[in-house]
Amino acid sequence: MSERKPDVIVIGAGVIGLTAALALQRRGLSVTLVERTGVAAQASAGNAGAFAFSDVLPLASPGIMRKAPKWLLDPNGPLAVPWRYAPQITPWLLRFWRASRPHRVAAGVVAQAALNNLARERLFPLLDDVGLRQALTRSGNLEVYESEAELDAVRRYWDARADHGIAFEHIHGAADIAAVQPGLHPRFKAATLTPEWYHIDDPADFCRRLGAIFQRRDGTLQIADAVALEGRGERATVRLADGATLSADHVVVCAGAWSHRLARTLGDRIPLETERGYNVTLPLDAFDLGPQITFGGHGFVVTRLATGIRIGGGVELGGLDLPPNHRRAAAMLAKARAFLPDLKVGEGRRWMGFRPSLPDSLPVIGPATRDPRVVYAFGHGHLGLTQSAATAELVADLVTGRGSAIDLTPFRPDRF
Repeated sequence: MSERKPDVIVIGAGVIGLTAALALQRRGLSVTLVERTGVAAQASAGNAGAFAFSDVLPLASPGIMRKAPKWLLDPNGPLAVPWRYAPQITPWLLRFWRASRPHRVAAGVVAQAALNNLARERLFPLLDDVGLRQALTRSGNLEVYESEAELDAVRRYWDARADHGIAFEHIHGAADIAAVQPGLHPRFKAATLTPEWYHIDDPADFCRRLGAIFQRRDGTLQIADAVALEGRGERATVRLADGATLSADHVVVCAGAWSHRLARTLGDRIPLETERGYNVTLPLDAFDLGPQITFGGHGFVVTRLATGIRIGGGVELGGLDLPPNHRRAAAMLAKARAFLPDLKVGEGRRWMGFRPSLPDSLPVIGPATRDPRVVYAFGHGHLGLTQSAATAELVADLVTGRGSAIDLTPFRPDRF
């Protein structure tokens, strides 16, 4: 008797692929999860663990574009492009610049807010289904500014968030900021507290637990390198690096920063680039941290996980192949020490990972243009964990032919 082939193949075992696989199982489908190296081996392992539902502003915004020239001149600044990668990324940067136009930003905020609101609705049902609600804490986020003028410059973006029901509170003066988070340098004169931010205890462990639950529910995890998609025949086919093939009624591509390479084999040229993110995780007693602290003007955050105090962020648009530049992590650590004078800086764990980034900061969620049996779900940038529960349900809707809870037009693969 031959082995039964799966209904769906999901490529990628990061948080998007794992939650999509679990959502498809809940619809009664058999699922094989194909991953090159292992569960949460890339960006899902090293993020800040935040469900940042209020983070609806695209990276390409007028404010960023005004700051970008100065930042790009600093190799360790919040936004960097290695010189040897600059020729390759120039077309993407042109699309990024076009996406910063006010009407594009406004449309992007509406789309991102719809996806984030759906993600908030779906998060607790997901955690209850897998029995992991205890891994979540409501910690909030404190974004800090070095002057009232810096807050005034972004106030209209907070007003846009308010239009979408996002709760926040502006705080004025170092003393009032210290009442929320003691230990910040008094150079910070204003702040915005967003109370409805949640954190997972540890993103890598969370993904490993999701992977274990997927397998306990008769899901198959296959360690293999998917290199091409083939739309011919009765079933969608995935070709592996060793020459073998897998087939299913549907294929879902959730391969993060590698996804565009697979899409290209079906003729879809999606302008996905790689944000190389860096962090350092210090011991838990390094600082008495309450809410996550976002140093927006410097492009990094400090957050508490069950495994330590993580300092990370920044955007280095450097592709998949250049070696890591850990000087960026060291620069963030030095700033964190200056901004948090009581921070104990000792031995920390360094990490660099690849975030999949599209010019307009919106993910691709939808069927391949030439084969509706293939569904794309990638390009979430900094918001993979945040948007995972929503994306999983949208993928399951697409595969099973149900109507989607939100309009997927802004996320279609052929929008570029």
